Amino acid sequence: MARREPTAPEAPTPVDREAFDRLYRDEWSGLVALGWSLTGSWARAEELTQDAFADAYRRWDQIGQLDRPGAWVRRALINRTASDHRRRGVEARGLARWSSRSTPELDAADADRTGDLATDRVGDPGFWAAVRSLPARQAECVALHYLEDRSVADIAAVLGCRESTVKVHLHRGRSTLARKLEEIR
Repeated sequence: MARREPTAPEAPTPVDREAFDRLYRDEWSGLVALGWSLTGSWARAEELTQDAFADAYRRWDQIGQLDRPGAWVRRALINRTASDHRRRGVEARGLARWSSRSTPELDAADADRTGDLATDRVGDPGFWAAVRSLPARQAECVALHYLEDRSVADIAAVLGCRESTVKVHLHRGRSTLARKLEEIR
């Protein structure tokens, strides 16, 4: 058996800083607003958006070649918000068990996380609180549709699903929101 000589690692592909910076400038505020609509926290939204852009920067040699790198970053943000939501739920349940307090106290604290800046920039916090109470995929579709005014085709591309799936989630999300918002009145 012949011995193979080790090969030198390939030099990392240089990042096209100009293209990445343009994507960052063009997409930052919309992505933070999307993150806020899904998390209810302006600070968490900024943090998750920054993390999604950091992932994009690390993989820019692949993502920069995509037709719509902004869609990739949106998907990364949506995935991060879902993971964050699961992690926070586990933490809240563990804290509730540990401290023998009920979770409504924790939920009230979570509902108070939105600041005036977020409210001024994105709209009615009651509406977005209702959106966050939807199942995750419905909330994602509704947020992309209403917040970013994206078409069904765009939403399908961002979420990596069929247009018919997006239509179903939008319909169900809208129906549930209509009932919830009617109850509030």
